[in-house]
Amino acid sequence: MPILMFIKCKGGIMAAFADPFSGNVDRKLNNDELIQALRIDLSSELEAIYLYDAHIQATDDEIAKKVLADIREEEKIHVGELIELLKHLDPSFTTQLISGEDEVKNIAGL
Repeated sequence: MPILMFIKCKGGIMAAFADPFSGNVDRKLNNDELIQALRIDLSSELEAIYLYDAHIQATDDEIAKKVLADIREEEKIHVGELIELLKHLDPSFTTQLISGEDEVKNIAGL
């Protein structure tokens, strides 16, 4: 199985995709492995949102800002899709999310 390389960058650590086959998996994942992989995917989507925000702030080109903002919004949709998939695969995750929502509502007096 190929090893995925990582590089350190200003915003943290990102995957290096020099090998186009580095993301291939040579077997089916069990449920726990898929859940872990999806958590990494979720982290990557959140990092992409952060990076697109940084790029938007770093330019005065209005077209670039609009395109990057559109891409950033699509990444937010991906976050929602991954969370829903995690809720499907890991029912305890759903319970924990609801618990967190309730805590915020209690703190905020909602």
